[in-house]
Amino acid sequence: MNRADRANQARPFTAGTETAELTSIVTGRTGSLFAADLKASGDRVFAEVRDRRVLVIGGGGSIGAATVRIILDYLPSALHVVDHNENYLAELVRDLRGRSAGIPDIDFRALPLDYGGPVMERLLSDSPPYDVVLNFAALKHVRSEKDIYSVLQMFDTNLVKHIRFKRWLADHRHGATYFAVSTDKAANPVSLMGASKRLMEDLIFDIAAASYQSTTSARFANVAFSNGSLLQGFGYRLAKRQPLAVPRDTRRYFISHQEAGELCLLATCRIPDGHIAVPRLDATLQLQLLEDIACACLDYWGLRAERYVDEARARNDVERLAREGRWPLLLTALDTGGEKPFEEFVGTGETVTDCGLANVSALRHIPCVNTEQQLFDQIARWVDEPNLAIAKAEFVDAISDALPTFRHSQSDRNLDQRL
Repeated sequence: MNRADRANQARPFTAGTETAELTSIVTGRTGSLFAADLKASGDRVFAEVRDRRVLVIGGGGSIGAATVRIILDYLPSALHVVDHNENYLAELVRDLRGRSAGIPDIDFRALPLDYGGPVMERLLSDSPPYDVVLNFAALKHVRSEKDIYSVLQMFDTNLVKHIRFKRWLADHRHGATYFAVSTDKAANPVSLMGASKRLMEDLIFDIAAASYQSTTSARFANVAFSNGSLLQGFGYRLAKRQPLAVPRDTRRYFISHQEAGELCLLATCRIPDGHIAVPRLDATLQLQLLEDIACACLDYWGLRAERYVDEARARNDVERLAREGRWPLLLTALDTGGEKPFEEFVGTGETVTDCGLANVSALRHIPCVNTEQQLFDQIARWVDEPNLAIAKAEFVDAISDALPTFRHSQSDRNLDQRL
């Protein structure tokens, strides 16, 4: 089959259905980076999970769902998965029931709840204590800082509801083991999204820490073909006969869904209390140019990239190029707010320590000296009181005062103005 025929037969894919071959092209690995560490830690993970009650928040999304699939293999007595997106939960249940192992004979439930809403509090009040709680709930896209309304919603999800949820856990003695996912963008943040997750680290380890809890987190790379990701969008753009687009001179790390779930479970069960798990990756070998990733994906689909800098021309030339086995790849400037040209996992003043794992290191959490309860209270007031005036610039100043490492990358352009 020639390139033009491959283009005409292209079909969309969604997170979880991309081929192992395509994922390995993106990550540069045929096996999991963390599989050996998880196997070596099997006794520790079984001791933490087997016959325990486990609650997963945000478990319908890409990373949460990948972690849920692995947790089932360790046979908890109960596994309750909460996500506000009922479509994600429906697909998760179908996937788990349809896999060869099915769902074990345990108390498994999928609950379409807002983790910061009153029904969540009712669930925690009515339930016997959960031994292990994993929290994946987040607004994770830098595009969510385009205006004050999107910013407030992001901080509501990532911080305000999280504080409320942590208080409910403490009131009802849930979560002796607590894990909350962070992001590489929390290291030396330049976006409000990254700043919100850096503040979340202070929240779980300090501001809302409970004396009875062991608390951990994880920062890691882009999950290839995860929901809403640039790579997932490649398949959709191809199926809809639209150009692919990437920012030029921009490098990212990538891990698979399986690797994301394994890293989160290792962070939950294996790294020390008060630490953040980070993957051991070689920047010279595995920090990849997005332009190269896009070209590799097109090549996998039997197409050759034709580079463009003009969006209108790229849109108009799709059909002509497709007939020739080519596809437009739009290269945009990295000039939108909050974006970094590269990823990093360790921030200024943080030190990586060995935790006995081959491909995972740990950072001891260092609280920001200016982060206090008053800041979180003020953010909650801005979220909860619509008559309380707040401009985006004022909000950025307040976060900058609290986070010395926050250097906001401000721009009059945002990702909604990009293909």
